[in-house]
Amino acid sequence: MLKKKIIQPPPRHDHQPLKFPEGFLWGAATSSHQVEGNNKNNDWWEWEQTRPEKMRSGLAADQYNRYAEDFSLAKKLGHNAHRLSIEWSRIEPEPGWFNQEEIDHYVDVLKDLKSKGFTVMLTLHHFTNPLWLSKVGAWENSKTPVYFNNFVAKVVPIFKDYVDLWITINEPGVLVFCDYVLTKWPPQKKSKLALLKATKNLARAHKMAYTTIHELVPNAQVGFANNVSSFESFHKHSIREKAYEWFLDIITDHLFYKATGMEYHDFLGVNYYFNEYISFNGNARLPNIVDIATTKKATSDLGWEIYPEGIFNVLVDLSDYHKPIYITENGLASTNDDRRCRFLISYLQQIYHAMASGCHVKGYFHWSLLDNFEWSDGFDPRFGLIEVDYETQKRTPRPSAYVYQKVIEANGIPHELLKFLGHSIDAKDVLKDL
Repeated sequence: MLKKKIIQPPPRHDHQPLKFPEGFLWGAATSSHQVEGNNKNNDWWEWEQTRPEKMRSGLAADQYNRYAEDFSLAKKLGHNAHRLSIEWSRIEPEPGWFNQEEIDHYVDVLKDLKSKGFTVMLTLHHFTNPLWLSKVGAWENSKTPVYFNNFVAKVVPIFKDYVDLWITINEPGVLVFCDYVLTKWPPQKKSKLALLKATKNLARAHKMAYTTIHELVPNAQVGFANNVSSFESFHKHSIREKAYEWFLDIITDHLFYKATGMEYHDFLGVNYYFNEYISFNGNARLPNIVDIATTKKATSDLGWEIYPEGIFNVLVDLSDYHKPIYITENGLASTNDDRRCRFLISYLQQIYHAMASGCHVKGYFHWSLLDNFEWSDGFDPRFGLIEVDYETQKRTPRPSAYVYQKVIEANGIPHELLKFLGHSIDAKDVLKDL
């Protein structure tokens, strides 16, 4: 009897690097109040004075004075793009009066970035408001979109030669949620009416700013940075949980797109940090978000679940808008840098898979370039690729910064870096092999 010859199938995994498209942007992000220091004219600074000393921004990372050093470090680490914000309260400390000295400072900042070859993404509003604006109700005031548009109309002609991508507003959904629902940010006002007013005015402000920027720079690329989350029902076959999963996805990930209209977006800016599980306990009328600590899943130092598959899910979802996508923020709060290395590679792998599935992702901005002032959580969370000693302001790139550099040099994920996935491994040992 003749034995049948067994034909081995070709291997499906050839261990080739995961290559990203040519021209992909690789960088990191910061925001003015979190790194500059001494932003004394905004609502956050005023509110911080009611808090313990360690919870005040103070000098922060002193980037107002050290920006050239920081940008040089980013350049040495291979970054080809950078996202930053300008501080409205510095430029317009009084309504209608623009401080030329501060405008000149930001021109110098942006010129320095461009001279080093960076593609620049500029955020015009990143949470903080001038004090004068907060005194008249900030985003609850129906005139605020006009005030913001006047600011935009002033700065865009000055900065336009140094900016490639414009972000009008950072995370409007997070802003209203933390201000008026969680009430952990100024003005700490629990009010459904204020929530609705602010939501409406932020959407209107984006549309006005988008229109103004395009009038001043016809070929501009304009969007906003939207904090998106992935949601999952905790019980696989619960129809109620599935329904609420859909509802939360709409109001969290899609509300501001619906409120503004997709004609006011040249690209989608995606900030991704959260995966949430929805659960109905017994006969409860309303669902709850599962406390991830009870599941013993891996989390950041802030208790946020590390769930790389979530970024794949949201990218596939958002690809239905048929707009280019930039990951404008994604990072890990951790004093364990080996964990940050695993985080970085696992999330980039899922972004690669989303792109292979048809998502048009054009860039990745890691949060953050530096350790910084993390809003109401103070200085304890460490997000930086570069460690900051707040006593001396010394900058020290972490091993994760060099792992990211290897990704950038390869324009993808080299096979050797895939060793991080699923393993507790020392980043220094991996870097030795590269």
